Amino acid sequence: MIKYRLQCSSGHAFEGWFRSSDACDDQVAAGKVACPSCGTVHVMKAPMAPSVAKRAHKPNETARARHTDRSHVTAETLRVLRELRQTVEARAEYVGDRFADEARRIHYNESTARGIYGEATLDDAQELAEEGIGFLPLPRLPEDNN
Repeated sequence: MIKYRLQCSSGHAFEGWFRSSDACDDQVAAGKVACPSCGTVHVMKAPMAPSVAKRAHKPNETARARHTDRSHVTAETLRVLRELRQTVEARAEYVGDRFADEARRIHYNESTARGIYGEATLDDAQELAEEGIGFLPLPRLPEDNN
């Protein structure tokens, strides 16, 4: 799976996971990738810096603390993520653990096209991506761990 930074024609930036670069290009060209902010399917890959992991022999306490420290998440970021989640929940149908099955039914025109959200396992998500079925995970928020 490859994560790409995408941008819509209105300037909204977002990320998407794809099986390959070709899969991303094909889904974008077919109008299967929509901006989560405004819904437009006029999107393109945005410039991004590659992420190269450094291999450490022994992680030190500072690196471990930096990895688990959430102070870099600002109040504004959390506000935007909460608003995004509320918008999806208000405009889409909750299908629970039937998400993968319902996404397939919609993709293959066996069910009415509509926005849905719910739960999926990692295996379900990988299978959906391999089938070229577009989806985005909802952001996890601190209150989700309560």
